[in-house]
Amino acid sequence: MDKLLISGGVRLDGEIRIAGAKNSALPILAATLLTRDPVQVCNLPHLYDITTMIELLGCMGVQPVIDEKLNVEVDSSTIKHFSAPYELVKTMRASILVLGPLLAHYGEAEVALPGGCAIGSRPVNLHISALEAMGADIKVEDGYIKASVVNKLKGAHIFMDLVTVTGTENVMMAATLATGETIIENAAREPEVVDLANCLVAMGAKIKGQGTDTIVIQGVEKLHGCSYSVMPDRIETGTYLIAAAATRGHIKVKDTQPNILEAVLSKLEQAGADIKVGENWIELDMHNERPKSVSLRTAPYPAFPTDMQAQFTALNAIAAGTGSITETVFENRFMHVHEMNRMGASIQVEGNTVIVTGVESLNGAPVMATDLRASASLIIAGLVGKNETIVDRIYHIDRGYECIEEKLQLLGAKIKRLPS
Repeated sequence: MDKLLISGGVRLDGEIRIAGAKNSALPILAATLLTRDPVQVCNLPHLYDITTMIELLGCMGVQPVIDEKLNVEVDSSTIKHFSAPYELVKTMRASILVLGPLLAHYGEAEVALPGGCAIGSRPVNLHISALEAMGADIKVEDGYIKASVVNKLKGAHIFMDLVTVTGTENVMMAATLATGETIIENAAREPEVVDLANCLVAMGAKIKGQGTDTIVIQGVEKLHGCSYSVMPDRIETGTYLIAAAATRGHIKVKDTQPNILEAVLSKLEQAGADIKVGENWIELDMHNERPKSVSLRTAPYPAFPTDMQAQFTALNAIAAGTGSITETVFENRFMHVHEMNRMGASIQVEGNTVIVTGVESLNGAPVMATDLRASASLIIAGLVGKNETIVDRIYHIDRGYECIEEKLQLLGAKIKRLPS
């Protein structure tokens, strides 16, 4: 199992390019199942989860073609099977996203119950009940969701009990080919949901309200092919900005989208960062000053993202003052805290809140990643730590960050991968 070796204490300085958003690319790849025409998906990040989704399409008989620029063309007219096997689904929860498209286009789907990061309960029952409201017959047996529909799915008025990104995406995709109108209330407002909606519209879908909590979809007879470029990854953007802030550095991130990062940029300014933005770039300069502690509370978009919580915990660990971080989205998302405390951090967990009292510096130590964003936070802790830090189980990080050690090396970090 690969590890990362980090020699800390270097201020990050330089420019990097941000990759396409994983959480946008995965549903867009699933959406290619809604048409028999070729769909070209551009700006895909080079990530393990993307490879898994392409493999998943491949095992159904779809043959994606990848060009020299790593754009993928998917032609699902060759589909032979409507099943997503456990071997692939267990590594990636987003596999559930093929359920809605398969059901809407082909009238049947069999998807293994998903795996992925161990960060608490993320129930699929909301997906199932919404599709049942649209006329699907669904059974959960032998570890699989087995779904079918006679003729076509029907439009329905669906209220989501919880704000769920993948739930909203699954229903929205299914509704594009359903008969009549579907209204999704309490829909997720995340930019990645908007990106998927925009791709579906480019394929001929009729969708309004994306980016609000009420999305209205008029079903159409069929969708057609298109070429679509995935939006930049706001979580990758935020992670590098926080890493630069923690190391008192200066960074410019390019090919990003500042207008969807307002909650994160506001907290970085509270931490003492000098931030400038352009149409597709963000520049952060700490002027070699120690960051100040910030307090925050995670919540669905447009509030502060849960996927940035662990990275801010690392920033607070070496900041001046005491900050509290409250997690309201997932109940098991503080597994990085124990590892940071082993590096000399002063963090206390109180229910769904961590109280972080900043220390002057952390000490390098062997640490273990427990989920994707926790991995990123431990790398940030290693960058500010004295001596060497080894981060183990970094397969988590490879699921969500493209070439992380190479990008950090471009910024001056002393980091290298140790092959297993």
